[in-house]
Amino acid sequence: MGRKPTIQPVFIQQVPFMFPRIFLFTFTMLIGCMAHAETAFRQLTLQKESDRPLNVALWYPTLQSGMPASVGDNIVFIGTQALRDAKPAPGKHPLLLISHGYGGSWRNLNWLAQRVSAQGYIVAAVDHPGTTTHNKNPKAAQQLWQRPQDLRRTLDAILTAPALAGEVDNTRIAAVGHSLGGWTVLELAGARFAADRFIADCQNHPDLSSCKLLHTLGIDQPLAAEHLAEDARDPRIKAVVSLDLGLARGFTPASLKQISIPVLIMAAQADSDALPARLESGHLAAFIPAAWQRYIRVEGATHFSFMQLCKPGAAALIEQEAPGEGIVCLDGGTVSRSDIHQHLADEMDAFLQQALALPPRSGDTRLGSSR
Repeated sequence: MGRKPTIQPVFIQQVPFMFPRIFLFTFTMLIGCMAHAETAFRQLTLQKESDRPLNVALWYPTLQSGMPASVGDNIVFIGTQALRDAKPAPGKHPLLLISHGYGGSWRNLNWLAQRVSAQGYIVAAVDHPGTTTHNKNPKAAQQLWQRPQDLRRTLDAILTAPALAGEVDNTRIAAVGHSLGGWTVLELAGARFAADRFIADCQNHPDLSSCKLLHTLGIDQPLAAEHLAEDARDPRIKAVVSLDLGLARGFTPASLKQISIPVLIMAAQADSDALPARLESGHLAAFIPAAWQRYIRVEGATHFSFMQLCKPGAAALIEQEAPGEGIVCLDGGTVSRSDIHQHLADEMDAFLQQALALPPRSGDTRLGSSR
């Protein structure tokens, strides 16, 4: 284990959210109960649109007990433990939507989903067709504007079918995304993407990873500009968290200035020339109103430190199969990924507590604490 990283807040604000007294006692009791609940897990496929079925992973609190199963574990990545297909716990719960990065999957933030669910949240992560590990269909990948709609469809399904993961408190819904997932959740917050702006900017920054995906994501396609310019804001989303996002420079300053929900921007301190924090996360910080944002550079974190824990020897194993890809298991400096995860979880917990107007928890119920 490395030394604990020092997380440095750059822009910090106190947003005066109001919490109705009438709900305080009830919700506090619910959170206290959930601190002792187990975490359940199930998967489903949304088939509403036959040409874009969505694989969705759900974590949620349950009062059932039993033998937990491994979730998201494979030869290189460490999974988590959860009860499969258990009955959801009663009561209303806050909801967190998760969006993965390009070429990733719901497994990438499995570690975070399990911790958040252990604190009483329902968590839903979707595999975005065309940009996920097991589906890189070129046509689907070039429909970048569908990504925010994937989360919207997932949200609709959960709200209308509480038997899946429990009843959602529809006043406490947030979204978190890593890399291209960060771009996705910013769209839900009201950021508007201008394809021509992005293409022009890539002339000046051709080495950016996001610019190298310009054609793969269909940004240069004739119909892309119109679709990408559409307003994807969803008023049901009350807060968003961006984890070292990409494609940020396509967001118009005017739209970022209009964002009026809390935004937590977390950037890798050990960044790279391909994904420099000053050009990507820094673009958000430059234009989102200070009253609605908090910006943090996470010491020791690379772009891939936000992903799941790697098993010993995983980097070498990945290199054997895909040279150059072992980087996903490398972190910066001497800070361990497990320490980075703990601090990410703590910062997100504090942010969401305030942004969603959740009451303080009693006892040792910090996000990521041992159960």
